[in-house]
Amino acid sequence: MKILWIDLNSSYAHASLALPAIHAQMADRQNMEWGVVAATINDHPGTVVEKICRQQPDVLAATAWLFNHEALLHIAARAKALMPRCQLVLGGPEFLGDNEEYLRQHPYVDAVFRGEGEESFPQWAASGKEQWAHIPGLCYIDKQNGTYIDNGIARVKDFDHLLPPEASPFFNWSKPFVQLETTRGCFNTCAFCVSGGEKPVRALPVDDIRQRLENIRRHGIRDVRVLDRTFNYNTRRAQELLELFRTFHPDMRFHLEIHPALLGDELKSLLQEMPAGLLHLEAGIQSLHGDVLAASRRLGDLLASLEGLRFLCSLPNLVTHADLIAGLPLYRLPQIFDDVRTLAKFRAGEIQLESLKVLPGTEMRRRAQELGICYSPLPPYEVLETNEISPAELQTARLLSRLLDGYYNATAWQEVTRQLILHDADFLPAFLQRLTRLNVIDHPLSLERRGILLYEFCEEHYPAFTLSVSQAWIEAGLSLKKKPAERVRTKHVTPPGHWEILKGSYKPALRLCFLPADNDGTRGYWYGYESEAQVAQPVFKAKND
Repeated sequence: MKILWIDLNSSYAHASLALPAIHAQMADRQNMEWGVVAATINDHPGTVVEKICRQQPDVLAATAWLFNHEALLHIAARAKALMPRCQLVLGGPEFLGDNEEYLRQHPYVDAVFRGEGEESFPQWAASGKEQWAHIPGLCYIDKQNGTYIDNGIARVKDFDHLLPPEASPFFNWSKPFVQLETTRGCFNTCAFCVSGGEKPVRALPVDDIRQRLENIRRHGIRDVRVLDRTFNYNTRRAQELLELFRTFHPDMRFHLEIHPALLGDELKSLLQEMPAGLLHLEAGIQSLHGDVLAASRRLGDLLASLEGLRFLCSLPNLVTHADLIAGLPLYRLPQIFDDVRTLAKFRAGEIQLESLKVLPGTEMRRRAQELGICYSPLPPYEVLETNEISPAELQTARLLSRLLDGYYNATAWQEVTRQLILHDADFLPAFLQRLTRLNVIDHPLSLERRGILLYEFCEEHYPAFTLSVSQAWIEAGLSLKKKPAERVRTKHVTPPGHWEILKGSYKPALRLCFLPADNDGTRGYWYGYESEAQVAQPVFKAKND
């Protein structure tokens, strides 16, 4: 039997774990030949199909998820038309719900798997069609009588007994980061999440994680994204893992999901001790309003979450990324703007605002009508309207997300954007309105273009902040000939008798420029550049009063 896997990702920077995770459990089977066709959703379907047909597989398999599903269907339907005898089987999060309608609408799909595939896929591959009714998680239409067969959901009981994906030759070591799944399941019950209420939580032993990290380090990978729905659901285990991660500093950096309400004193103390740059934390907040969280069935005391988030954001050795979800039941647009201001006040390292995706298999989808949620029937199933937020307001939230990504989440503009957000509650809606009116908010903008737009807006509405924008512009290494640097003096600049050094150290060989902070040009900021080094950013900063 020849199995060909369609490894379809959103970009070449990403790699799916599905193929190596399943293949690792089957690598010793002598009667099976494996192959893979790798592509992205931006590749032409015809090109991918030609590569598939060239190999003439017996089985064509793939994982379907939010952002590859549509492109995958275009590829799979063409391949099946050209190779009707080939069996097409799909798995992934897209099939966690009711699959009968899907299979009837897409008759070229022979079967889909619901749940975890490391045990059920090998069982299916070794069986004949007469045994399909006994494969856990397998859903299909019986071709003889047209009956829909649903074998429930497949769960791997002994998660820690699985061979790791890295054991497979199909594990991709060429990407800038790897994903390391340390647990399955989640203690929480979030209605919008495919893992909500998936119990028990199954975890890998810490010693096994250590061995896998050693292997990852040997391959030269520095960025590890830990797949654990709530890293600190078990405080003792979280502490053990943090101690383990610390032993890999400075070779690696770890991205973790953390619940800010579950931070005890010992864990807080340990987080304070972590080396700078070791951890990037994703704090699941979703909303800062208790009724919204209750309607979404997210566990955790809101006040404890706010206190925990404030603590995490205060740590200079960590980057904390906070998530909000527009479109949750009871969540209104003004509350979203308020929550962004609160997160900015906390100094969140990043603010990610996403629209709710009403995913197959989730309680949110099952109760969508009851909760007043209207959503797209096609991937990525984004919310279109709720009882509390209109389609127009959801578009405003989407554009606000673009603004946050372009300004707050950009290192160069974060601090001045944060100052403006906190200075005036009207700044975000007014600046968003300006960017929308100029028809630039939905287009990629260079760092320079973003700075010019912000400077010109502040000139009109917040003149007291133009100096801050100019400083951010200079410190980002942008051109001193453009408008945000219009007040900068570069010629005949000599140091004052006294200045306060803010960054670096002064030496006469530096090329200086001066940014006046007042109308008479006597007070201001001094920047120094290395004359010979090809570095755009200044290496020295001082001010004189």
